[in-house]
Amino acid sequence: MILGGQLSAFLRSFAVQGSWNYRSLLGSGFAFSLIPFLRRHDLSSDELEATLRRHLEPFNSHPYLVGVALGAVARMEERREAPEVIRKFKEAIRGSLGSLGDSLVWGAWRPTTLLLGLLIAWAGAPPWISVTVFLIAYNAGHVALRYWSLHLGLAEGREVGRSLGEMNLSHVAGRIRSGGTLLLGILSGALFGSYLMGASAGWLWGTVGIAGFGLGHRFGARAPRLSGLTLVGVITLLMALGNL
Repeated sequence: MILGGQLSAFLRSFAVQGSWNYRSLLGSGFAFSLIPFLRRHDLSSDELEATLRRHLEPFNSHPYLVGVALGAVARMEERREAPEVIRKFKEAIRGSLGSLGDSLVWGAWRPTTLLLGLLIAWAGAPPWISVTVFLIAYNAGHVALRYWSLHLGLAEGREVGRSLGEMNLSHVAGRIRSGGTLLLGILSGALFGSYLMGASAGWLWGTVGIAGFGLGHRFGARAPRLSGLTLVGVITLLMALGNL
């Protein structure tokens, strides 16, 4: 029966920040999104009101991963677990969801899709195409993440924290950032080349950007000072050549 409210709860979760405030943070939006599940638990009006009041307490999470807690809490409420157990679960998971979402979305997915759009724009595509590619790529990823997080919470319940740890999403975020770094290297090389030698030389500096990414990815962590000095030297040389 709990799956019957999944679509409604999923759509409501898009408005989880709509009532954000300094007292409860995402608490009001979380309770609002939980209502479709609670309505299927055969609760009386007083029981439903009391349950919602419990979930109006302060709660915070990354908005795209709030479904993890939402689905897990819905499953725990269905099993009539003690309110104190549910409260402690929410307190335990909210910090992890916030930091993981910041790393995965704000630190990896959004900049990578933005760089993709910029690279397409540099390649000569009309502005509307680069903007459209960015919007489609970014929103496809974030909507999929929202749905996946809710499905995971419903499937795992209070054990969802262990499942998240086994999935190692931090590694996924790192891989996405690596892709974004590659795009940044290509774009930077192409822009430097276009500035110094004309647009026809962009492919050369794009190749240099790819090579630089590979070398930095392989050796940069072992010799950060050398890598930093090399980067400064290259930029200084390019600026000097540009002034000749």
